[in-house]
Amino acid sequence: MAVETAAFTAVVALLITAAASQTPPTAYSNHTVGGPAGWFFNATKNISATNYSSWAASQTFNLGDFLIFRTNSNQTVIQTYNLTTFQSCSFDDASDNDTVQYNGGDTDFNKPLIIQVPLTIKGSNYFFSDANDGVQCQEGMAFEIQVNTGLGLPPSLNQPPPPPYATPPDSNSAQMPPLMIPQTKDNGSSKTIANSRRELFFIAVMVLLLLC
Repeated sequence: MAVETAAFTAVVALLITAAASQTPPTAYSNHTVGGPAGWFFNATKNISATNYSSWAASQTFNLGDFLIFRTNSNQTVIQTYNLTTFQSCSFDDASDNDTVQYNGGDTDFNKPLIIQVPLTIKGSNYFFSDANDGVQCQEGMAFEIQVNTGLGLPPSLNQPPPPPYATPPDSNSAQMPPLMIPQTKDNGSSKTIANSRRELFFIAVMVLLLLC
C-alpha cells in the first residue's frame, strides 16, 4: 500500500511539473546564445567556448523570440531548417529557402559583432558556425532548438518581404515626356465678327451716298 501511495505521489508531482512547464508565455524573449560565454571558438585549444547543445536544452523558445549572438568575425552564424545541412556542417548544398547565412566570416578578424536572429518558423531550427571549413561546427559550435508557437509571430515579423530594390534611371539618359500643347478648336466665330463689320461698313457708305 505504501509503495502504491509513493508511486501515485510521484505521478502527481510529474504532472504538476509538466503543467507548470507548459504555462503559456506572456512576452517575447531574447536568448543570449551560450549565456555569458557568448558565441566563440578557442582556436588554440580547438574547442567551443561552452556546450551550446546543453545551453539550448535549458531554454524554451517561441515564435517571435530572438537569439542574440555575442561574437566576433572569427565565427559565423548559419541558421538552417535542413537536418542534412546541419549534420554536414556546411551550407554549400543548401537550398535558398531553408538556410540563412547571417555572418559569413570576415577578413578583418576579431571584429566584435552582435547578430540578432528572429525565430519565425515553428519546429526544428539548427544553428552552427562553418568557419575553418566546418571545423568549428564539428568541434561543438552547433546546436538544435525546438521553436514553439508561444504568442505567435508579432506583426513586425509577420509581414511579407519588401519588394526588391530597383536602381533609379540615370539622370542623363532619362527622357522627359513630350509636352502636349492643347489645340483650340476654331468654330469660325472670329470670321463671323469680321464679316459683320464689313457688312456694316458698306451699309453705312450706301446710306451716306443716298443722303447726298
